[in-house]
Amino acid sequence: MTNETWGQVREELIKRVGKHNYATWIEPLKLSQLKNGVARFEVPTIFFGDWVQRNYADHIRSQLTSAGASVDRVEFTVGTAPVVTRAAATGAAKPAPKATRARAAEEELPGAPLDARFTFDSFVVGKPNELAHAAARRVAEGGPVTFNPLFLYGGVGLGKTHLMHAIAHELQARHPELRVLYLSAEQFMYRFVQALRDRQVMDFKELFRSVDVLMVDDVQFIAGKDSTQEEFFHTFNALVDANKQIVISADRAPGEIKDLEERIKSRLQCGLVVDLHPTDYELRLGILQQKVDFYRNQYRGLALADGVLEFLAHRITTNVRVLEGALTRLFAFASLVGREITLDLAQDCLADILRSSDRKLSIEEIQRKVAEHYNVRLSDLIGPKRLRTIARPRQVAMYLSKQLTPRSLPEIGRRFGGRDHTTIMHGVRKIEELMTTDSQLSDDLQLLRRLLQG
Repeated sequence: MTNETWGQVREELIKRVGKHNYATWIEPLKLSQLKNGVARFEVPTIFFGDWVQRNYADHIRSQLTSAGASVDRVEFTVGTAPVVTRAAATGAAKPAPKATRARAAEEELPGAPLDARFTFDSFVVGKPNELAHAAARRVAEGGPVTFNPLFLYGGVGLGKTHLMHAIAHELQARHPELRVLYLSAEQFMYRFVQALRDRQVMDFKELFRSVDVLMVDDVQFIAGKDSTQEEFFHTFNALVDANKQIVISADRAPGEIKDLEERIKSRLQCGLVVDLHPTDYELRLGILQQKVDFYRNQYRGLALADGVLEFLAHRITTNVRVLEGALTRLFAFASLVGREITLDLAQDCLADILRSSDRKLSIEEIQRKVAEHYNVRLSDLIGPKRLRTIARPRQVAMYLSKQLTPRSLPEIGRRFGGRDHTTIMHGVRKIEELMTTDSQLSDDLQLLRRLLQG
């Protein structure tokens, strides 16, 4: 069995276990020996080897056999010390002794792999994300905990995951002695379910409560999962009580996550809650300018005409991932055809992206921007309160939703706490009447339109 064959087996394993599980548990394996029916792999830690043995050894043995290798069992070692042996012929797994699992807990708790590109140096700061960036920097210093948790929220492609990875990278560089665990909420749930199935819940509790910094991405995915929420709540409390830092991200504020237990919402709101706003023109242009420096080194001699970056920053407003992907495609295409990157080339090459990126405002985005402008809580804007300080901004949001989106009145009503379409109609008419006599309201509407339409 050569390493080339093992490479082929790995390709098949990606299909079997999924890209994420592969990156976390299979990719770090190093085939050290295949002899006398035993495939031996080096693993980074005892815990890692124990986990792979229990969850993936059958997959590995099966694929090795399919590739023509004679494999009766799979072994994992840390250096020269064996971790576990899996009796593949019977399919029976030898559970690691409790003492071994305890040593594994002391050694490492592997989390999701960190993206080397997502550092503070590569994060472009602008008004929409400057508070989130400053808060993330503060946590990454690793000093005394000042706000716990740090809760970052915002839409897709606004930089939440980038900041999470950047915090983890910085903490590992500054304080290598700290045990920093970054994972998604889905991974937390998956590991908890595995622990329940394998009757290792106490081991799960010990492992997760032994970290110094816990970072959970996309926490909205545990909403509605009662058992997982229960365990997350107790893990959260244990770490906070031990003065351990917690960093959480989600696609919306804690109070707006449907089916999330109220006690968890309350806990998440106890720290610093920071919104990453949709990017503005200046921030998008800054992101493009940073990327261009990289591509100019990669595609030497490729000319970029004036105005192209400004055009892209103005037209592609959906999220940063789409923006960066468009620039990548543009440079690659220009390199292949040997042409200067001009405005005409950009329009031809990116026609599909430009069509799909034509500004499509959502009602949720309008609600967030109006709530921010009038300094009211989004939950109050959508909720039943009738105070004038809330009712007028609510009517403004209704009016803008009718003017700037193709949604029907009943659809808009559903997004405003399930209100009847006649309520929306009344709110729209009220704003139309007031804007002719109230100059401040007229100015507010003009500013909000400009902010929402880029």
